[in-house]
Amino acid sequence: MKIGVLLSGCGVYDGAEIHESVFALLAIAEAGHEAVCISVDKDQHHVVNHLNGEEQNEKRNMMVEAARIARGEVTEINDVSPADIDMLIIPGGFGSAKNFTSWAFDGPDGSILPEVKLLLVNMVNVGKPLIALCVSPVVVAKAFEGSDVKTFMTIGSDKAESDYDIGGFVDGLSKTGVATTMKLNNEINVDRVNKIVTAPCYMMKSDLITLRNNIANAINAGIELV
Repeated sequence: MKIGVLLSGCGVYDGAEIHESVFALLAIAEAGHEAVCISVDKDQHHVVNHLNGEEQNEKRNMMVEAARIARGEVTEINDVSPADIDMLIIPGGFGSAKNFTSWAFDGPDGSILPEVKLLLVNMVNVGKPLIALCVSPVVVAKAFEGSDVKTFMTIGSDKAESDYDIGGFVDGLSKTGVATTMKLNNEINVDRVNKIVTAPCYMMKSDLITLRNNIANAINAGIELV
């Protein structure tokens, strides 16, 4: 199978979370399948210095940055259709909430890039699985908001340690029409009706081994849905 990995850049604070992206690529290879890295030929919302968290006065292109993770092999999203891939994975990182959507700034009232929405909607319409890691359920939520597709996802749990307002995210997802459930970082959620798998990943405090296993379990669950 060919499995798409949709990258919003490179780096947790302004693009795709690197650990989650690499572990997704590893899990695909371990399952015996081929990864197809995908990104968008547009500038990131902004650039963040990952040493101190400060915004930098420069511009970076999502696709150019994603190529750092993809080792140069990245396909522009407008050149990909559901016929080209069997499943699509969206790693986390603030790029999902800053570049693919404006959720980081506008919450559930924010927007989504039309090309991202189109690919997600077309995948689900033809019955191909989506896997949304970490904060990326917000991308799926915005893609299907107001549609007949009623998704069921997790973005983490308020019963364990997190750097983020899980309750606030849950409320936001609910506002867009998502049915939610709480899951810890060693659990995944499978929406079998819509073939959407979600995993908390770094939405919860996590070590690398737990993170790696969470992602592998999500991807293997998605493969079973193909």
